[in-house]
Parts: sequence; C-alpha cells; structure tokens
Amino acid sequence: MGIDKIYQSILKTAAAYRQKLNGFGAANFQLEPPIGGWSYSEVYSHIFDSNLLSVMAMNNCIKGDGKQKPTHFLVKVILFFGMLPPGKKYKVPTKIADRVKKITVSAAQQFITDFELQLAQAYPKIKSANTKIKTKHPVLGYLNAKQWLRFIEIHLNHHYKQLIRIENSFKA
Repeated sequence: MGIDKIYQSILKTAAAYRQKLNGFGAANFQLEPPIGGWSYSEVYSHIFDSNLLSVMAMNNCIKGDGKQKPTHFLVKVILFFGMLPPGKKYKVPTKIADRVKKITVSAAQQFITDFELQLAQAYPKIKSANTKIKTKHPVLGYLNAKQWLRFIEIHLNHHYKQLIRIENSFKA
C-alpha cells in the first residue's frame, strides 16, 4: 500500500476515534469494562500517546537519526498484511504500559488533535526519507519512516477493535 493511502486510512480511523469519543458519556469513559482490562479512557491514552511516540520515531528516521538495521521478516509480513496476527493477546511493554492513564474526554480530544497535527507535519517528508535508516520499536524491532506510518495504521485499527469489544461488553 502506498504512503498516501496509508495516510488517508490513518486520518479516516482517527476521525472514527473522534466520532466514537463523542458518543461516550463522561462517566462511562473511565469505567473498567465488564470484560476487564482497559477503560475507553485508557485505550485512548495508550493509542494516541503511542502514536505520538511513533511519529517522533518516524521523524528521527526522516532526519537520518537512526541505524541501518534489518527489519525482521515476520514484521515485514505484519506490515504487508496490515494486521497483527489474530487470536493472540498482546502484552504492552512495561515502559509503554506505565504511560497509560485514565484521561478525560477533552484530554482524549486534545491527544487526537496533537497526533493529527504532528503526523501532518511529518507526512510530506516520508517519501524522501532514506529507507535504510531505522529506529527501534519496543516489540517489532527496527522500522523505517514508511514502516512507522504503516505501524500507526495497524495499531490504530487494532485498538479500534478493542473499543468495539469494550462497547459490546457494556451492552451485554
């Protein structure tokens, strides 16, 4: 998939997150769901904080601040298919999990806006980034700027499905 399509997909998914955010009541936003795990609030905190960190990593690649390291074959498969392998529960690395917190709806809206603005600034530079320069993802290993963009898309979609599971658990 080309950079432009990935970018448009990310914007569309971010808009869906914003739309869904408007439907949560302030009280429900921070409640632990019946299925356990993260609240809506914590999902938003995680995904948009991680997205901002991903854009920072992408910018480092764009600036040439990285290493020439290979991308693992299995990671290339994930990026190609555009999804994390199904049926597996993923454990967030401790240093990322420690950043997750309960936030307000307005803080989540601001997170989305900050992400969209920073991504918009980085996006035009991705095409000219050296594909051999990579920065390290805490789980996937070394990614170049385009791969970071694709990871953001995959990660957004993964956690959007989590929001739907949480929503369904409240309806049950």
